[in-house]
Amino acid sequence: MLAEPVKGNEARGHGSPAPAVTRAAAVLDALAGCETGRLTLSDLARELGIPKSSTSNLLQALEDAELITRVGSDYALGVRLVELGAAYLSRRDEVREFYRFCEAAPVLKGETVRIAMLDGGNVIYLARYEGHPAVRLTSNIGDKMPVSLCAVGKVLVAKLHDHDLDQQFPDESPLPVLTPNSLRTGRELKEQIGAIRQQGYAFEDEESTLGVVSLAVAVPTRGSHGPSLGVSVTALKATFSDGQRDAMVAELTELTKMLGNPMG
Repeated sequence: MLAEPVKGNEARGHGSPAPAVTRAAAVLDALAGCETGRLTLSDLARELGIPKSSTSNLLQALEDAELITRVGSDYALGVRLVELGAAYLSRRDEVREFYRFCEAAPVLKGETVRIAMLDGGNVIYLARYEGHPAVRLTSNIGDKMPVSLCAVGKVLVAKLHDHDLDQQFPDESPLPVLTPNSLRTGRELKEQIGAIRQQGYAFEDEESTLGVVSLAVAVPTRGSHGPSLGVSVTALKATFSDGQRDAMVAELTELTKMLGNPMG
């Protein structure tokens, strides 16, 4: 069998001192730039202008590094990029503004506040402000949490279309359980969506950690293909009140408007 021809000057990496790195970057660029976020092996081989066999080896290396992932027969960006992005975000002005806002906010300055991104059935935490030393049982930067177990997960899936919610969370599908208050089925999760959409925030009542509650508001996203981000605040159940809830939601809403899209 004859090898597939390389497309001369169109081949990505031609003339580069590190062609494999150049081609790997081209793969990530192609996946980030395509409308669906997914491309096949053939698509990527055409994009790079190199044989499928060479492209396959490159994709395997990127997959092993969790920089890309397989979705059926397609390829998509991988979760490792989020972890790298979190390290990058920690040095960006937007995240510094997040910390400055929390430090100055009358209520949030005394609580634990985080930014998270939706990743399928989980959220990944991108930044964390620690204003309440007593609340140490919550997730750190880079940690994952199932969406049904946290307020920020609920508020982010509430932005999905009902059809997508039904596909991802069938009525009888079991959900992860950490406490007696954890939601147990897809139906229970979806029963909360209407209220979340109407009130503009989500509430988690000791569903991941006993004695701890959380509120979350979604961050407005610039562009139809931007990441789905949310901000949450964690508080102790023993000191939580309706008045505190209202004050927290007001400050979270102001914070999300300021942040817009910190990854944009």
